[in-house]
Amino acid sequence: MRKKSPCHGGASDVAYNLPSQRSTREPMQTRHLVRFVCTAAFGLAAIAVEAKEVTLSHKGLTLNANLELAADKKLADGAILITHGMLAHRDMEALVYLRNLLKEKGYNTLAINLGLGLNNRHDMYDCKVTHRHRQTDAADEISAWVDWLKKQGANRATVLGHSNGGAQTALYAAERNNALIKAVVLMAPATHDNNNAASFQKRYQKPLAPVLEKAQKLVKEGKGTTVLEHTDFLYCPDTSVTADAFVSYYGPNRLDTPTLIPKIKKPTLVVVAGSDDVVIGLDKKVAPLADGKHVQMKVIDSADHFFRDLYADDAVEAIGAFLKGTGL
Repeated sequence: MRKKSPCHGGASDVAYNLPSQRSTREPMQTRHLVRFVCTAAFGLAAIAVEAKEVTLSHKGLTLNANLELAADKKLADGAILITHGMLAHRDMEALVYLRNLLKEKGYNTLAINLGLGLNNRHDMYDCKVTHRHRQTDAADEISAWVDWLKKQGANRATVLGHSNGGAQTALYAAERNNALIKAVVLMAPATHDNNNAASFQKRYQKPLAPVLEKAQKLVKEGKGTTVLEHTDFLYCPDTSVTADAFVSYYGPNRLDTPTLIPKIKKPTLVVVAGSDDVVIGLDKKVAPLADGKHVQMKVIDSADHFFRDLYADDAVEAIGAFLKGTGL
């Protein structure tokens, strides 16, 4: 039986509306004490590194990110640019844990918050706020942050994305062959199956077609900014969303990781969660693409979608070995 890492829980499951898989065997007081000790430990560890929030202006919005330099490292040594999952943010518990592990291995990280159409966004997307963001916006924002890294003196960078952020990272890497990027890491990256008619039907017990056809008609008529009220969208039931936004996520789009991987010119690692119940069957879709050289795949047996517990450690070990093999 694999032991649980006491410093890594599962708060990030909130973003995906999934039940927590944290063990209930520990007394509540014990879990709180462990969380306090772990938080204090991470706080002490942070003394050895430089961490700060940085911002940039992009299409009328202020975007923010957390830049952390590992001990004895400078930004010129490069950085791993990390993109979070659907409607989430950079400080999800699983991503903070991932960043700490990467820092321990000597990697600088730049964890970005996607704007999702909001100014200086820091938290989970509030489902009460009208969705105006589009699925492909992230590639533009990743590109803006890569340019920022270059202007700040970084000589190389790796782009890493988790879940939907993995698919968005794949889109960026496939369509923009930036010389600064030396490697691509996709952790449990989403496929088109995550936003198709079947997934919509399963989540909301209703067909996707009627609302999608309505939204597509509005877009075709040049009315893409029209707001659809009381509409189920992504992880937000009974929300409001523009026709443009709805079509960008549910209509035919370019965000299918297995389709994008062959178009990526940089060395690519796909980290598959062996017990992923969100991105299902990813290993079978990626296996035919993995040649062990340009495209590598690592399956973390028994890991859930968020790589909770010590499975995150295994993932980072695989990432470290991959980056070392590419000279990073």
